[in-house]
Amino acid sequence: MTTCRLMTTLLQAAGIAATAALAAAAVVANAGEADRFMPTAGSATAPAGFVEFCREEPAECEDRTERGLLVKLDDARWLDLIVVNRSVNQRVRPATDQEMHGVEERWSLPTERGDCEDYVLLKRHELKRRGWPASALLVTVVRDEEGEGHAVLTVRTDRGELVLDNKVDVIRPWYETSYTYVKRQATVDAGRWLRIDDRAEQPVSSIRN
Repeated sequence: MTTCRLMTTLLQAAGIAATAALAAAAVVANAGEADRFMPTAGSATAPAGFVEFCREEPAECEDRTERGLLVKLDDARWLDLIVVNRSVNQRVRPATDQEMHGVEERWSLPTERGDCEDYVLLKRHELKRRGWPASALLVTVVRDEEGEGHAVLTVRTDRGELVLDNKVDVIRPWYETSYTYVKRQATVDAGRWLRIDDRAEQPVSSIRN
């Protein structure tokens, strides 16, 4: 990396860090305590693409814990979320599974291209490498504004559950998105899924970007 590029990177990181505390404090300021966390309602069937991904990448799906952890959202943790979310969104170019693999749906850790669930898997993978517990990083299925299946990463913190999304770089509380939440990974078992008790919920047969 050249000196100029290195200096630019350092300045950008400093700017992000300087605003991290204010952003972390404000992100869930308007939520009631009960509204900060998604209500779950029993077991759900894991998406077929996720099941196949776990067969190919078992280490990504074997995390277990006695109880789900809430990560303390301090300045360093907030900076982790900002950096990983933006970095993955910028590095990975959007592409459908049909374009990449010649099939309707395949979940994978992307290198250069991917669709919504691939972004989620990579963000989860990179946050785990930074020391985040798997029980706080949940792959989540939603319906988007068009009623299409979509995937986001739900991050469980002491200030509520936040959403990392490949459609936007802004990290939002789950209740401030326009999505209908359908199901997600269980906090205590990365291989199990739970239904989300969203009043607007409708069945989603597949996940598409």
